Parts: sequence; C-alpha cells; structure tokens
Amino acid sequence: MALLSIVLPAYNEEQNIANTAEVLDKLLQENSIDYEMIFVSDGSKDATFAEIQKAAERNPRIKGAEFSRNFGKEAGIFAGLELASGDAVIVMDCDLQHPPEAIPGMWEKWKNGAEIVEGIKKSRGRESLGYKLSAGLFYKIMSKLIKMDMNASSDFKLLDRKVVQVMLELPERNTFFRALTFWAGFRTETVEYEVQERLYGESKWSFWSLMRYAISNATSFSTLPLQLVTVMGMVSILFSVILAVQTLVKYILGDAVEGFTTVILLILIIGGFIMLSLGVIGHYIARIYEEVKGRPKYIISKITDNVQESVLGSWRK
Repeated sequence: MALLSIVLPAYNEEQNIANTAEVLDKLLQENSIDYEMIFVSDGSKDATFAEIQKAAERNPRIKGAEFSRNFGKEAGIFAGLELASGDAVIVMDCDLQHPPEAIPGMWEKWKNGAEIVEGIKKSRGRESLGYKLSAGLFYKIMSKLIKMDMNASSDFKLLDRKVVQVMLELPERNTFFRALTFWAGFRTETVEYEVQERLYGESKWSFWSLMRYAISNATSFSTLPLQLVTVMGMVSILFSVILAVQTLVKYILGDAVEGFTTVILLILIIGGFIMLSLGVIGHYIARIYEEVKGRPKYIISKITDNVQESVLGSWRK
C-alpha cells in the first residue's frame, strides 16, 4: 500500500499542533490513506516541539524534529522532505489554512499519474487590506523576476518520490521551494482551494518580512536584478548625452547653461543608480559567499523517539 507523507513546518504554533494532528488523522483514516505526519519546529520560542512530542506519543505515525534556531520556512520544508519516507509527499501549513479536504483529491490525481499536484488559491480568504496588498506586491515581483505566474501558487503541493529526490539533490543552500517545483517540470496537475481561517494564533508574515522574502528568493532564483544594473547604466548614459547636447546647443547659441541645478540633478541621478547597482551586485556577492561556505541549510537539535538519531546535525551536501 502506498504511503503518503505530510510535511508541516511550524514556527510558534503550539496552539495548532494537537488540532492539526487530530484533523489530519481523522481525514486520512476516513479516506483509507496510509500516512505519516512530519512536524518540523523551526526554532520555535514557545512549546511547539513539546506539543509535537505529545502528539507523537499519542500517534506513532507522527514524527517531529526541532531546529537549533530559526532557519526559516524553506529550511523547514526541506528538512521535512529529508525525513519523509512516503511514496508521495504533501507540504502544507501547520495552521490548516491549506484545507485538509483538498488532500484526497491530490492523492487521487497522484494515483492517476500526476507527479506534482499544485494547490492553487481561489482566494486569499479573510486578510487585512495591508496584508493582501503586500502579499499581492510580493507575488507580482516574483512573477516578473522568475517569469512564472506565482499569483495563485502556494507551498501547498504534492510531490512524487522522484520529484522529492530531485529537490533533495539540488546543491544550493538558498532555495525557493515554491518556484523550484515549476522549474523541475514533471507531469503537473492542479487542485483549487479556498484559504481557510486560522483557528489559533496570527500569521508570522508582515509587509517587511514578505519583502525580505521576495528579495531573498528573487536573487536565489533569478539574475534579472543584475540585468537591471545594465539598464540603469544605459539610462545614465542617455541622460548624460541629452545634457551634453543641450549644453553644447546653448553654448553655440550664446546662451550657456546657468547655475548648477542641472549638474546637481544629474549627479544625484547617476549617484543613485551607482549606489543601487552596487547594492544589487553586493547582494549577489553575498549569495555567492553563502553558497561557497557550504554551511548546512539547517541543524536539527531534537527529534521525537521514532526518528533515527542519525538526522541530528544533518545537512545536504
């Protein structure tokens, strides 16, 4: 019988662990799906891992691990993929905003030959106007940069075992899971879902965290910002040529340019372009520096009793 692994990254989600485990267990048993659940606590500051341990004691199909510190959601996803042993793996949010009711449909599509089943949002549910605007801006930026439509995409997806192996064999440390599944290819189908309300707690994403996430993922997945440096250089040259022509024409006509206003504006524009370009280049150099160091994506400090000790301190090379 095929085994389904469900990976659930969690950060400060102590209130959601027990409910999530109970809801998923009931749903999967009703649909006769053999499963395992893998909770990964991303260096949570509350009792998230303690709740995972309790859930694992009640249900031997539940596994858990905790990072030594907060490494980020991407690391949590890849740690879960590493620990998963299923023939197919579903990644979803621990707060159940990704609806469990969509899982049987994803499972059926996988059994019918799909190698990736993407969860596509019908709507974002009830969110504040500010959060919707920042999330919308984030997805527009990412769609433009990586040349893929990310507006309705999410981390809620099912991967066949062969796709999981491809993900785990990627040597890069800075990953963008959501876009990597598009990049990987394979036979892909979709399932639409409505974003659900959180029962407990609040979203950990703010406008600034989304912007940092966008910049980090854009530079790890696309070279377009580097190409923009060339565009800014060409714009600066164009400004310079226009100003030079204007100055020469006025000089020939005996009406030389007065004051320093134009010169100051030109210096500010070119200076701004130069500093922005240096910032973009510096960010990519920092990315190269991080990759060259070869540090692990994550460090596991604790595991539940049903997880092998060999995963402690493990990382992909």
